[in-house]
Amino acid sequence: MTLVQLEYLVAVDTHRHFATAAEHCHITQPTLSMQLQKLEEEMGVQLFDRSRVPVRPTEIGHEIIAQARVVLAESRKIQEIVQDQKQELSGELRIGVIPTLAPYLIPLFITGFLEKNPHVRVVVQELMTSQIVEKLNHELLDVGLLVTPLENKTIKELPLFYEAFVAYINSKHPLAQQKAITADQLDLNELWVLNEGHCFRSQVLNICNRGGSMANGQGGHLDYKSGSLETLKRIVETQHGLTLLPELSVLDLAEDKLKLVHGFQEPQPLREVSMVVHRSFLKRKLIEALKQEIISSIPEHIRSRKKEQVVGVV
Repeated sequence: MTLVQLEYLVAVDTHRHFATAAEHCHITQPTLSMQLQKLEEEMGVQLFDRSRVPVRPTEIGHEIIAQARVVLAESRKIQEIVQDQKQELSGELRIGVIPTLAPYLIPLFITGFLEKNPHVRVVVQELMTSQIVEKLNHELLDVGLLVTPLENKTIKELPLFYEAFVAYINSKHPLAQQKAITADQLDLNELWVLNEGHCFRSQVLNICNRGGSMANGQGGHLDYKSGSLETLKRIVETQHGLTLLPELSVLDLAEDKLKLVHGFQEPQPLREVSMVVHRSFLKRKLIEALKQEIISSIPEHIRSRKKEQVVGVV
């Protein structure tokens, strides 16, 4: 049994396809298949059910693959010991970030981080929370930026800041005359929300459950299902009603658009934005540098906010 064979074993489990796994490992499929066959012969067990598409690990295969991941993670720590002795950080950092955070948070820190770490290559993917967790568990990402808590035992959460929700209200709406609103004034007949699958949608509905009406859909003749907060902004501006937005998304609005932004009365509903990693994560110095750069890039009034009323995912 070799570390290389374990790498191939984990690759097949991750991609659930021999050809794709071979491509990921930069070898031919016959080579990968031959090495895994040798591993199975040495162990005297079958690791994969090759009759199924996509390929699936056998019952014992699941247990062996889980241990293989541990062995490989520990072997990489040896490389990190050497890397930690060097003054400059280097390598690749793979970041997954949810869509309601990516366009507003990434621009705040990415330039500064790259300037301070010129030998680091950053790869960013916009993904749903469930996809980020899955990719962390399969070592396809190094770190995720999303909203917590997740209550997932395989993931370690490192809170970064607490971001307030704000209302974006059409200028002709009755609530537009109020500087600050309350949750019990929200009516889902007038509220534009994201498509199902977005954790931000769940958080918005959770706020409404604290006192708002639970009717379904928007009034009028337009029924628009969107996966973009920017689209929801445009709809509110040109049509009617209101939507809820994360605080970072309104920081750079033009003055005429800022008039549509209304905060909540205290205590404001907040969401906890965190960096998440796998419990046995690697690249610790690199990830710590990323964490500090993100925190320093956040406006002071957000960075100094303490945990108060965090709206969880329903």
